[in-house]
Amino acid sequence: MSFRLWSNDLKEGARMPEAQVFNGMGYTGGNRSPHLAWDGAPAGTKSFVVTAYDPDAPTGSGWWHWVVVNIPAKAKELPGGSGSGKGLPTGALQTRTDFGAAGYGGAAPPPGPAHRYIFTVHALSVEKLDVTDQSSAAMIGFMSNMNGLGKATLTVTYGK
Repeated sequence: MSFRLWSNDLKEGARMPEAQVFNGMGYTGGNRSPHLAWDGAPAGTKSFVVTAYDPDAPTGSGWWHWVVVNIPAKAKELPGGSGSGKGLPTGALQTRTDFGAAGYGGAAPPPGPAHRYIFTVHALSVEKLDVTDQSSAAMIGFMSNMNGLGKATLTVTYGK
């Protein structure tokens, strides 16, 4: 079985629902993190990291919308709305996003072409990353890649 990621809220290649869009910056979305589930993790997986990233943001470095680390290996999903901090698996930690705080921040692209929002689950060979809720997404990305056994993605789009 291959490592895969899916959602009850998002469909690969489809437009992001308004429930997952940011509430602010000219948007009135629900800012609710989507349900995400996975299976087929590589042998030896000891924890997971989940990220949401917009590579099309006009920043030169993209935009990190959600980062969750230290998800126990026994976990197989993040419930919808868990980006508010409620419903995360025991031990999981949300870290700082490009909105400046930990937690889910939905799509809020400037006018123009639709942006891609890439949700990724990383399978890690370590039980825990030694980070805090103020650790940057770049740091989490580095540590995830250094300890990675595999990853699965789901991509949606959104634009005005």
